Amino acid sequence: MKNLQEAIIEAKKGLNENAGGPFGAVITDEAGNVVATGHNTVLKTNDPTAHAEINAIREACQKLNTKDLSNCTIYSTCEPCPMCLSAIIWANIKTIYYGSTRKDASQIGFKDNDIYEFLKGNNELLKKVEINSQECKELLESYTGEIY
Repeated sequence: MKNLQEAIIEAKKGLNENAGGPFGAVITDEAGNVVATGHNTVLKTNDPTAHAEINAIREACQKLNTKDLSNCTIYSTCEPCPMCLSAIIWANIKTIYYGSTRKDASQIGFKDNDIYEFLKGNNELLKKVEINSQECKELLESYTGEIY
């Protein structure tokens, strides 16, 4: 698949730059034209959110001047982590094609699968504590802006 090959090239670019992990992504429009590419830049930027999919989404939104990528498709070298999966959903992208799984990533030390398991309640990666705040609830209730 041509667009997956472009994502692989993008991942290799990131590896050659020692920018981050072995991950690349490509976003295309409905006609199949490449809108944006991205590779992992976590190491280069010291930003744990700088994953390939996030970087590609940011670039696509800037280029298209929109937060809505519902007419786009994303190709990734790996099944997205929960953060990237959420970003893809927030961007309204409806289809992702990927070349390896989160379990493949887990086998080389990435914690994608552990985070998926945490979301299912199967481990304790993070302590979550709710502080019942009326002020915080009022912030939500007072919002009248666009819901996205």
